[in-house]
Parts: sequence; structure tokens; C-alpha cells
Amino acid sequence: MRKSSLGLAGGSAPARLLYSSCSLEKTLQCSCSFHGIPTPSVQWWMGGTPVGVNNTDGSLQVTSTIIAPWANSTISLTEQPRMSTRLLCKGKNKNGTHALSILLLPRERSSPGKTFINGLIQGLVYGAIATALLFLCFTPLIMKYIRVKLSKKVAAVKATNNPKVRASQEAKMPLKPQEPGKSTISPSSEKQILHPLP
Repeated sequence: MRKSSLGLAGGSAPARLLYSSCSLEKTLQCSCSFHGIPTPSVQWWMGGTPVGVNNTDGSLQVTSTIIAPWANSTISLTEQPRMSTRLLCKGKNKNGTHALSILLLPRERSSPGKTFINGLIQGLVYGAIATALLFLCFTPLIMKYIRVKLSKKVAAVKATNNPKVRASQEAKMPLKPQEPGKSTISPSSEKQILHPLP
């Protein structure tokens, strides 16, 4: 008699787990695939308590599909399991039993204080980045403004030190106004002599 890789030729093979997987997205999903002749039955156990096939309650959902000689079953958990909860997937037929045990550990929940500190640090980092970007954007404008101010000051200092400019500025300065009620007579430097006509 010739043996096949999955059992005996002649129509009998013990239940064997050939595939299993677990994934965690919004819910935890674990799947088991068994092969055997006759087709194995699949039973899930959660913390030592059996979970019914095609069971749907608030936190657990079990779906099973049988396509002889395969039996596939998936369990979905929508709630966080208790600490160190054991999940068992068992396939069984009259020729044998095979099981897979999975230890579930809940995800660590962050405390409100830790969440606040993480948010504060993230806000500080983003604020520093925004400030640096604004500074880099406005630096050319600030430098241009400073250059214009300095060039005006340098031009003013050069103008005050230039004798031609100083003389023209002094010429433009207004004379001191005379006080009211006082008049000044300046003597004439030339003498005029009048001669009578003959």
C-alpha cells in the first residue's frame, strides 16, 4: 500500500494543521486551515471556554468554511483580550487531533498624562520648525532693510564730512531775524559829493 504526503491512500488521514495566521488591524483575526479524511471539525477555545461555530456576539465572531477534505475557520476579536488570554484552534477527526495555541497579549494603553506630554513635545517640535521656516523666509527682507538703513547713515556721514556740501548747507541756513523795534544803520563805505550845476 502506498502512502501519500497527507495521509494513507485508501481514504483516511488524521487532522493536520497546514496553515495558520493572525493579523491585527482594527480587529484581531486568526485563521486555521486543517486537512484530513474524513474532513476535520474545527473548534476555537478562548481562555479554556469553547466558542461555537458561526458564533456572533459583541466581541467574538467565528466563521468556518468546509470544502472536503479542508476545514477553514477564522475568529475575530473586536475587544482587547484580558492579560495572557490563551486562544486555541483545534482540528479533529476520528483518526486524530491537531491544535494550535496562541497567547494573546493586550496592547499597552497610553495614560492621559503620557498622551499630553507626547502632544506637547510634538507641538513644540512643529512650532520650532515653523519658526525656523518663517525666519528663513523673512531673512532676505530683514537684511535688505538693514542694508538700506546703513547706506543712508553712511551717506549722511559722508555728506557732513564733505567741505563743499558743508559750505552749501551753511549758505542755505537762514539769517538770524532782527529783533522788532530796533533798526541798524550801516555806514556807507563810499562818499557821494554833490556839485551844484552852473
